[in-house]
Amino acid sequence: MKILRPMAVIGLLALAAAVPATAPGHANEAGDLVFAERGPWQLADPLIWSIDQTGPVVEGFKPLGQGTVTLSAATDPADGKPVLELAEQTTRITRKIGPFPVTGGDPVLTFFLETVARDMAALTGGSPFYIRNRLKDALFRGGEVQQDGAARVAVFMPFQQDQNRARMLGFETLELRFTLDDPKQPIRQMAARTGPLAGNQPAYENRMVLK
Repeated sequence: MKILRPMAVIGLLALAAAVPATAPGHANEAGDLVFAERGPWQLADPLIWSIDQTGPVVEGFKPLGQGTVTLSAATDPADGKPVLELAEQTTRITRKIGPFPVTGGDPVLTFFLETVARDMAALTGGSPFYIRNRLKDALFRGGEVQQDGAARVAVFMPFQQDQNRARMLGFETLELRFTLDDPKQPIRQMAARTGPLAGNQPAYENRMVLK
């Protein structure tokens, strides 16, 4: 069992906090839905998302396959205060990630975005810092909202118009989809997918579904 304090993942939480909803230029319904305030978290029972990740098997990257991510209430041993903790369990890895503050952002959203950024960096050789910034810009500044029955789906194409898209080896087609019922509730589904990658490699897809 690996225990990981959120060093890389907390960067996306900081990016989210850096742009308040009232900031100039932030008039994006899709981004508002994804980054809606869901805290303070009060979890009587753990929340479990299934993971299903597929893609090419190449040097430096192997898909996670299937598994789960669990969000649970915990107690910080340092000060005895309530915190949140993630537990990831897949065919490749078992680890705990945290702690996260109960009044902070959405840890599962952060986990998902950081996973996509990390995987894209591994598959393209690109800078994870550049990728995270472009993801942040797309989610805050772009996207559209689609209706799927009673649910709303926030859809983003973060690299479609990127000046470096010709070097992204297929990730310029990356589409992010977030399915929500009530924006104040946990995101029901999160999905990232591309078309076929360079060199006739299979598409990358990462899907998380709330059980």
